[in-house]
Amino acid sequence: MRADRLLALLMLLQTRGPRRVTAQALATELEVSERTIYRDVDALSAAGVPIYGEAGLDGGYALLDSYRTNLTGLSAGEVRALFMLSIPAPLADLGVSQELKSALLKLTAALPAARQPDEEYVRQRFYLDSVGWQRDEEAVPFLKTIHQAVWENRKLHLTTRAFATQIQKTVAPYGLVVKAGVWYLVCAVHDQIRVHRISYLIDARLANETFERPADFDLAAYWQASCAEREQNRATFIARVRVAPNLVPGLPRYFGNSIREKIANADNPDAEGWLTLELAFESFEAARDRMLAFGRAIEVIEPYSLRCSVLDFAEQIVALYSEAEMKE
Repeated sequence: MRADRLLALLMLLQTRGPRRVTAQALATELEVSERTIYRDVDALSAAGVPIYGEAGLDGGYALLDSYRTNLTGLSAGEVRALFMLSIPAPLADLGVSQELKSALLKLTAALPAARQPDEEYVRQRFYLDSVGWQRDEEAVPFLKTIHQAVWENRKLHLTTRAFATQIQKTVAPYGLVVKAGVWYLVCAVHDQIRVHRISYLIDARLANETFERPADFDLAAYWQASCAEREQNRATFIARVRVAPNLVPGLPRYFGNSIREKIANADNPDAEGWLTLELAFESFEAARDRMLAFGRAIEVIEPYSLRCSVLDFAEQIVALYSEAEMKE
């Protein structure tokens, strides 16, 4: 196990080139403690690997720039993981699917002959589909232009729509993100970071002007924080409800894993075994629709307006079907 970790550490440092990486960052990447990183660095140094470290705020570890090693000994698990890769639809949108196929073929050809038959075995047992159900295909005619701008640190002239008005702006494109098959551009406008859904853009043209990308900007960290903030702000309507015992275990399926903490901290069930919870929704209408979908498994306690609205819709449904039965 330690040998695999040492190889992983060596490959990680090699991919970073002359840039120094802190022990904390290495520990996070390899999911070990910083003390373990210190021991592993000493072991690699003792084996003749030219690792050097510097202390201080800008310190860290790096390999001598002239040092390179070819590591071709893949384990059985690593080979299986390699063959699980397929060509996701978003990469086809970017036009790099052929390049990825070529890269995978070269990696496969470099494997020992005994490992190569594993490819068909794995591919017949695992397939990654990154596109959601019932998703309409979105037109992204400007995607390749935006991708070029992101890659070359060139500014973009964008045309967006705000109600009936078209707005033109020049942005610094920091990165592209694809979420559930939908492409987004993360960019800066007057040092303020904005996100644009690419299919909503009216036009995108390359500018001649380049920009300096902030050294401390982390695309993945920004996106995760942005998604978390959006989820927090989206749930603005709170309903207090009683939940039937047989539905409680299934609530995470409908409200996400965060509901588990609410269940754990809730008061004890009542005499009938029902649990009282506060549930968050995007709006009054979203809460009513969800309550109707649960039937008699959830009872609205408050607000009273939601309780009355659910009752009104339920009575309309009963009346409709009762009239239909009487006509038959």
